[in-house]
Amino acid sequence: MSPLLESRYPTVAELVFSARVLALQWPGLCELREVGVSRAGRPLHLLSVGRARRAVLVVAGAHANEPAGGGTLLSLARRVLHERELRDGTSWHFLLCADPDGASLHVTPAPRSLYDYHMGFFRPAGPEQPEWAPAALPPGRLPPETLALTGVIDELRPYLQVSLHGTDLGGSWVQLTRDVPGLAEPFAKSAAELHIPVETGASDAAGWPTSGPGVRVMPEPEAAPAYPSLTDDARRSTWYHAHRYGGLTAVIEVPMWASDLVDDPAPHPAPDAAIHRLAERLLRDAEEVRRVLEDARGAGGTGGTVAGRVDCPLVRAATWGLELVPGLAADLVRTPAADGTRAYVGSVDAFVRRVPLRAAAMLRRALGAVDGRAAARLERLVALWSEEFAVRFRARWVPVGHQVEHQSRTVLATAHHARP
Repeated sequence: MSPLLESRYPTVAELVFSARVLALQWPGLCELREVGVSRAGRPLHLLSVGRARRAVLVVAGAHANEPAGGGTLLSLARRVLHERELRDGTSWHFLLCADPDGASLHVTPAPRSLYDYHMGFFRPAGPEQPEWAPAALPPGRLPPETLALTGVIDELRPYLQVSLHGTDLGGSWVQLTRDVPGLAEPFAKSAAELHIPVETGASDAAGWPTSGPGVRVMPEPEAAPAYPSLTDDARRSTWYHAHRYGGLTAVIEVPMWASDLVDDPAPHPAPDAAIHRLAERLLRDAEEVRRVLEDARGAGGTGGTVAGRVDCPLVRAATWGLELVPGLAADLVRTPAADGTRAYVGSVDAFVRRVPLRAAAMLRRALGAVDGRAAARLERLVALWSEEFAVRFRARWVPVGHQVEHQSRTVLATAHHARP
């Protein structure tokens, strides 16, 4: 990563510019091409290094609010170009941003705090997310970003697809669609060297088999999901598309702010009671956001009109998240805690804080110009909940360079250990 970008995340335009420079500097070895367009007509770019049939596909920008992947992708591309052994018999392909429309709406490239991050927050509703759309929509209604991604997989038939993800606050972990023996050790070593905690009880992977600390293997299709009410079933996502060709997918998560609470393996003294309290808080906080939205809709005039617009991506995303809350809360209290450690309870705590906080943040942006009273109420919630989140988890910023380096190392280790 260039010195200019060491303290912030590159924009999509900067990613494309840097990729063009690489293609010009390495003609014959490096190629940049368009592989599709977004719903709004923005191009999706693929940077390829080498032409070997055995391929690795690296995907950045699947979630607009998880920006570390762009810098990681550039770092990897440069390293593969300069280190011949990395492309010995293997071609590397980099999808610069899977959701450029979403990236255009998330506007905090250099957040100074969780509050600052949420003031520019955007994450689309599940059916509008490229990787998750197949879990929510029939094949004939998939968005063009999803079709572009699956089309690249069909063309390349990669033995490994890597999706670069992140979390606002927590630790690092890896999700695999098939086990990669030997990965856990270099992953843990990298995290330790860069002072990034390993999230050993990630709620995203509740109940999944463990390959090593922080490395989870997605369950077989017949296994019951941990949260039945959620539509984002990983086994129906684009992550499994590579399996058609004998490949697998690794999802590498890295935090923006770290918390040492998420890697505490000690048993929680009362995990079920704690999870019940968290479910109650989730319902309470979501209801507070919902009341503001209902008041705005009932106020009439421009505020009511904008808050009710179904074609506003911010409102769609916020209301989609709020609609998940009752089912998610019921899932949490219906069965005993999937993991009785303090790390797992801490991960669930972070998860249930995010849902109403993100909804409040996006609604504040949607209402900011037309309903000042509602926007002010939501901004107070965003400020309060962001501060409580940071204090509760003793948040500490992870330098962007460390986020990029850890993801890059983990990609290379996965490619090495998964190589057929």
